[in-house]
Amino acid sequence: MEAVILILGLLFVAFMALGVYVSVKVIGAAKRDVDRTITQARRTVEETTLRAKSYGQVGVAGELAQLRLSLRTSMRATQEALQAGVAEDASLSESLGLFERLSVHGRELDDELKRLEREPDRATVASLLPGLKQRTERITHSAQSLRWAARDRARQFADDDLAALNTQIDVEAGALRHWTVEEPSAGAGASAGAGAGADGRGGERARGARAGEEGPEALTSRDPRAQTGYPWQKAVRPETTN
Repeated sequence: MEAVILILGLLFVAFMALGVYVSVKVIGAAKRDVDRTITQARRTVEETTLRAKSYGQVGVAGELAQLRLSLRTSMRATQEALQAGVAEDASLSESLGLFERLSVHGRELDDELKRLEREPDRATVASLLPGLKQRTERITHSAQSLRWAARDRARQFADDDLAALNTQIDVEAGALRHWTVEEPSAGAGASAGAGAGADGRGGERARGARAGEEGPEALTSRDPRAQTGYPWQKAVRPETTN
C-alpha cells in the first residue's frame, strides 16, 4: 500500500513539474511574441515619422531623417533576404555573419544620426553632414551588395533546377509518345504486306489465264521420267536405243 501511495505521489509531482515547465514555455513564447510585436510597431512608427520628416522638413533636419530612413530600409531588406535564404542555402551563413558585423556599424550610425536630430547647433551638424552621408553610403552599399548577391544566387539555383526539370519532362514526354517511333515501321510493314497480297493475287490471275489458253489436258499421260517435281530439279532425259 505504501508503495502505491509513493508511486502516486511521484506521478503527481511529475505532472506538476511538467505543467510548470509547459506554462513557463508558453509564457516565454507569448512574451517573445509581444516583444516582437512591440518592436515592429515601434519600428513602423519611427520609420513613418522619419518619412514624414524627410518629406516635410527642409535643411539639416530633413537630410538627417533621409539618411536614417535610407540606412534603416537598406539594412532591414538585407536582413530579411539573408535570413530567408539561409534556411535553404547553408552557405549564406557566412554572409549573415558579415551582415551582423555590418549591423554594428549601422546601429552606431543610426544612434549618432538620432542624437544629431536633437542637436541645437545646426551649423555644426551641417558641417558633419558630408561625412555622415559618406558613411551611410558605404554601409548601404555593402548591405546592397550582400542582398543582391544572395538574390542572384537563389535565382541561379532556381534556373538550374528549372533547366533540369525541363530536361526530365522532355524525356518523360518522349517516353509517353513511344508509338510515334514505331508507327513508320508499322506503316512500312503494312504497305509491304499489301503489296505482297496484290502480287499474289496478280500471280494467281496470270496462272489462271495461262491455264485457260492451254485448254484441257490431253488424255494421254506424260512420260513420268520427263516430269519434274520442283522448279529447281532438272528434267530426266529420255533413254535412247541404239
